[in-house]
Amino acid sequence: MRSARLLEMMLRLQGSPGVTAQHLADELGVSVRTVYRDVGALSAAGVPVWTESGPGGGIRLLDGWQSRLSGLTRPETAALMLLGVPTLAAELGVEVDAARSKLLGSMPLPLRSAAQIQRDRVHVDAPGWFTEADGNEHLSAVATAVFEGRRLRIRYRRGDTVVIRTLDPLGLVAKAGIWYLVAGRGGRILSYRVGRIGDAVVLDETASRPDDFDLAGWWSASALEFDRAIRTFACTVRLSPRAWRRLAQVVGAGAADVEPTASDDDGWVTVDLMLEGADVAVDQFLALGGGVEVLAPAPLRAALRAAGERLAQLNHP
Repeated sequence: MRSARLLEMMLRLQGSPGVTAQHLADELGVSVRTVYRDVGALSAAGVPVWTESGPGGGIRLLDGWQSRLSGLTRPETAALMLLGVPTLAAELGVEVDAARSKLLGSMPLPLRSAAQIQRDRVHVDAPGWFTEADGNEHLSAVATAVFEGRRLRIRYRRGDTVVIRTLDPLGLVAKAGIWYLVAGRGGRILSYRVGRIGDAVVLDETASRPDDFDLAGWWSASALEFDRAIRTFACTVRLSPRAWRRLAQVVGAGAADVEPTASDDDGWVTVDLMLEGADVAVDQFLALGGGVEVLAPAPLRAALRAAGERLAQLNHP
């Protein structure tokens, strides 16, 4: 049963410095390909699991995610992990609310508080498992600051410059294989790509954290605002029924959230879109094949036609 195997994989990774895919495959009695699919499923479900290349690397859980919850029995640990992974809990037939109440209610107060910290301070915006990940040399120190509620001083690459920042860590987000630190600074909440941190020092000072801060909610709102900000290119297109159904997959849900005109006799609709730019629009529209006609602006129509002609010439029999 796959759900049982996913749970067993989490327990084997707990507290491990890194396990190779082949080792996990041998222990679980499956193929390496299946191990990678399962790791992708765990990441998509919200488990902060990642890979580290090089000697001593392997598949591992985020440092500190469970190691600070020592003293729990194996079943208690398994149940606690599932509280933050509702999709896996549903697969196993676990009533999340009831399990949370029973487990956390029976735990000593220090462990109960630690469990709440784990659920509040790590958010996985996944999947994207097989994309190339950043180097995360300082992820362990960043995670320590997040989980222990301590301030963090970092050297951060911003373009061609390096800046020094003292931050109040609020949480970690994994997005398409990339880790981000969400932290407060100067009254603002910002995100920092962990792979661009050149040095990280955990300070003895207690970090300031808003009582009502919602990591997942803040991240979703921030991503939506960023998406809106970069979409400044207006265009008008006609779309076939299939292209209209696929539009959100190609341009993103935010850009595709528009009202179409009434369909014509062939089922085609016309929509006004805001995209990132003409070059991006050409690439996106090519993915819709023969189901898109650019009505405006004229330069975009010409660029899409030229791209189609080049593609036809390259693939001429």
